[in-house]
Amino acid sequence: MADRAEYARKGIARGRSVVVLQYTDGVLFVAENPSRALHKVSEIYDRIAFAAVGKYNEFENLRIGGVRYADLRGYTYDRGDVTARGLANVYAQTLGTIFSSAGEKPYEVELIVAEVGAAPEDDQIYRLPHDGSIVDEHGSVAVGGNADQISNYLDQRHRDGMTLAEALKLAVESLARDTNGSERTLTAEQLEVAVLDRTRPQTRKFKRLLGRQLTRLLEGDTTAAAAEAEEE
Repeated sequence: MADRAEYARKGIARGRSVVVLQYTDGVLFVAENPSRALHKVSEIYDRIAFAAVGKYNEFENLRIGGVRYADLRGYTYDRGDVTARGLANVYAQTLGTIFSSAGEKPYEVELIVAEVGAAPEDDQIYRLPHDGSIVDEHGSVAVGGNADQISNYLDQRHRDGMTLAEALKLAVESLARDTNGSERTLTAEQLEVAVLDRTRPQTRKFKRLLGRQLTRLLEGDTTAAAAEAEEE
């Protein structure tokens, strides 16, 4: 089991990191991901989103399974019965079974499932390592790559009540730090950014930040970014 865990951890560490932070209006997801076709961050259901690092085909299968679970449960019972906690339990069972099965290799993935609530204290963030355990996170969390260093950086600087622009700036700064402490410059083209925004009037709270709006936020021009968001 120790060898299987080490195998999975090494595979996960080779991937670029993803960070998730709470801000005043919801939950922010930021991934270093230059691809516009292969997403690390995705919507699962109305108020729930999913982020992952590791082998793309493995976490994509998990994402699709999560969407099917959420759709079936919401249709059979009520849309409000689909929760991040329930989804995390399903993923935990799947990952745990695969990890303990001698007949197949463990999944080289680490997941984050988040749900935005009516108020910041109602937000939920769960981290699921390769072995299927569930870690209840608060404030900020990082997975993949040099996650430990990024998490330490975020823990020291993240605070309650941050605006979207402040949270995005902190997330990008944390991802831009190399293992030796030096800093790189990450552009909008190198980032995948999305939010669960509790202020959206729609039932679905997930939104990707793209193009000019993302560039404006990275530059600190929150007024123009907000105007472009309203136009969309």
